[in-house]
Amino acid sequence: MIKRRETRTVSIGNVKIGSGHPIAIQSMSKTDTSDIDSTIKEINGLETAGCEVVRIAVKDDKAVKAISEIKKNTKIPLVADIHFDHRLAIGAIKNGADKIRINPGNIRKPEDINKIIDAALDKGIPIRLGVNSGSLMEMYTSSGSSAEVMADSVEEYLTYFRNRKFNELVISLKSSEVAVTREAYRVMADRCDYPFHVGVTAAGLPEDGIIKSSIGIGSLLLDGIGDTIRVSLTGDPVKEVNIAKKILGAVGARKFGPEIISCPTCGRCQVDLISIVKDFEKKLQITNHESRITDKSLLIAIMGCEVNGPGEAKGADLGVAFGKDKGVIFNNGEIVKTVDEKNAVKELMGIIKNKE
Repeated sequence: MIKRRETRTVSIGNVKIGSGHPIAIQSMSKTDTSDIDSTIKEINGLETAGCEVVRIAVKDDKAVKAISEIKKNTKIPLVADIHFDHRLAIGAIKNGADKIRINPGNIRKPEDINKIIDAALDKGIPIRLGVNSGSLMEMYTSSGSSAEVMADSVEEYLTYFRNRKFNELVISLKSSEVAVTREAYRVMADRCDYPFHVGVTAAGLPEDGIIKSSIGIGSLLLDGIGDTIRVSLTGDPVKEVNIAKKILGAVGARKFGPEIISCPTCGRCQVDLISIVKDFEKKLQITNHESRITDKSLLIAIMGCEVNGPGEAKGADLGVAFGKDKGVIFNNGEIVKTVDEKNAVKELMGIIKNKE
């Protein structure tokens, strides 16, 4: 069980984040926000995939005006991503954004920051202070590591909000370097009790980005740090959501469906285990998507030989350990049946459906 870092609770629309609430999955629309129909379609697709908070880029007045129409046609909380121009932040707030994100590195004038705070107070919405290593404030105090510089940049910026007693804040400190990202959050965790939005920025194409994000986000979550997460990939945002769910499941923070464990296979394996696992996973996903599996915490083991197979299958909620052409099925630690290789998936699915 992960011991979560204790934080304040912040509400983003109808989603509450902080130490007492589930770690929320966030993604970002990759459409031009002023293309209202495309943006609505993408956001609704992300919600279907399991996204719980979505961010949109607000780069001009057209994007600001689009927010109210997008809000009418979507359900999940909408975060407006603002850079450089404080007027866009104020416009986004007035048009119904559930939260705004501003970057301490590129909105710096005290009078502009205070105008944003005024607007957020008026509408009662939170603000994310999101620093990226590529756009750090010049007014930092640290001469230490990049992680310390990022933390100092946020802390300097926090002065404006603390002076106004504005505490509806979320913090993020992202770098494309996993180690720097992890250290920055750890440094900042000792300095404040605001919730953190966690991710590794500019992680790259999926093959690389999944690895970076899994290590960076996963290691922080295991330390109890992180209240919302975003997997940043150069690609389909739905994939970001799917990987975020897998990360949360892998660290034991949340369960979105049964977990499959399977062996890597070796010369001892005498069945086509790869095909069996792929077939089972596909059928399991369909059944889970249809909400026919109520126990999302099921652990299912599909093992290829007699070395670790029986032990893993017996220790799981449901499992099969194969020998030559056949497998022994375990249900809650008890042997219930011996099946042919070709019937194993059908038998496992039948047991799962009977559990409901």
